[in-house]
Amino acid sequence: MVGSNFTTKDPYKYQVGFNSYHETEAIEGALPVGQNSPQEAPYGLYSEKLSGTAFTAPRHENKQSWLYRVIPGASHPNPESVKAPWASSDGSNKAPAGFDELQYVPNQLRWDPFDVVESETFVDGLRLVSASGDPRVKKGLAIYAYGASKSMGNEAFYNADGDFLIVPQQGELDIQTELGNLYVRPQEIVVIPRGIRYKVKLPSGPIRGYILEVFSGHFELPELGPIGSNCLANARDFQAPVAAFEENDEPHKILGKFGGNLFQYTQNHSPFDVVGWHGLYYPYKYDLGKFNTIGSVSFDHPDPSIFTVLTVQSEHVGTAIADFVIFPPRWLVQEHTFRPPWFHRNTMAEFMGLICGNYDAKEGGGFVPGGASLHNVMSSHGPDAATYEKASKADLKPQKVGTGSIAFMFETSLMLGLTTYGLTECNKVQSTYNEHSWLPIKKHFVNPQK
Repeated sequence: MVGSNFTTKDPYKYQVGFNSYHETEAIEGALPVGQNSPQEAPYGLYSEKLSGTAFTAPRHENKQSWLYRVIPGASHPNPESVKAPWASSDGSNKAPAGFDELQYVPNQLRWDPFDVVESETFVDGLRLVSASGDPRVKKGLAIYAYGASKSMGNEAFYNADGDFLIVPQQGELDIQTELGNLYVRPQEIVVIPRGIRYKVKLPSGPIRGYILEVFSGHFELPELGPIGSNCLANARDFQAPVAAFEENDEPHKILGKFGGNLFQYTQNHSPFDVVGWHGLYYPYKYDLGKFNTIGSVSFDHPDPSIFTVLTVQSEHVGTAIADFVIFPPRWLVQEHTFRPPWFHRNTMAEFMGLICGNYDAKEGGGFVPGGASLHNVMSSHGPDAATYEKASKADLKPQKVGTGSIAFMFETSLMLGLTTYGLTECNKVQSTYNEHSWLPIKKHFVNPQK
């Protein structure tokens, strides 16, 4: 059967389709008929528009939703600044937390598995590893590791800076959002767009994973070009929540990420009070096991862009602010070909992580689930010495690689800076990455002129 074999059943129902117009009601009749903002909305609800793009964005890019809720989101006191858990400095809000300390280095870097932070929630456990640009001008991206062992209580989090693409590596996430519930397990991803409030509960214990945050635009499916109309990630496999609400008049703490910093306020009701909604702006999840890989059936290894799940394009066509790429189980059948990824230097920066299993280009060890690597702009990289020696002499019969494994890559056209946490404080950087991977490479050159 196509799709991941999950040990835990998803308890929720979903609407399907990527970038589809959805409408959903937790109570029949909650949505007004024929208009968005009637003088009195059904059941005494409040109409509230949620805009993910400018009002005048082209129709094919426009992302807006109408929510019908018990209390409008504006009903709260002024937020106050608090220290962000991803800040390495004093936590002031004069600049995006952690960004003033970014260090740009050409080193090939690899990390041991990041920590699961004990007795902290999803928000408390966010750690900024790498970034480029500035959320205040909606340019660039950031990469986080997260780890937590405690569910969020009467609280919610929203990100005014950008969209979060969350990649679980350990533990399951039960995510309650304004627009409904999503249950996300390792080998699934979830995208929470800018501004949507949510909380993360931990139904199966401690969690760990990775986050790609984009400050400009929204994630889209990549163009398929000569591939045609199918393959890679198919639109029908993306799942959006159905409306689900709670009436809870207890105090709720709202945490907001704004300009790279953290603010909070307490309101006298639950933010999860949307009884119905319709539109194009909502969170969604995707099972990576449903990704339809393609590849060469003759010779040579295609570019890794054939494994792109989602992309955020820049103004330069074909050049991404961010690509989310996976390397799932797949067949290799090329003849006369070195089958692992080739050695290369890339104008794009590549941050890789491993969800489970072993990555076929790093058989020498060291790249393990929960860890990561970074090959920044024009930093040389490729298979390690052990992988090269094995693959260059392998019998080129059809071969299934990556069984039980999913590696991924956050790729960007931007040069990535490292935070103090990512470079030193996490204490996870492998000092012997080069020594174990490429310094043992042997000279095989036979000079025909001698």
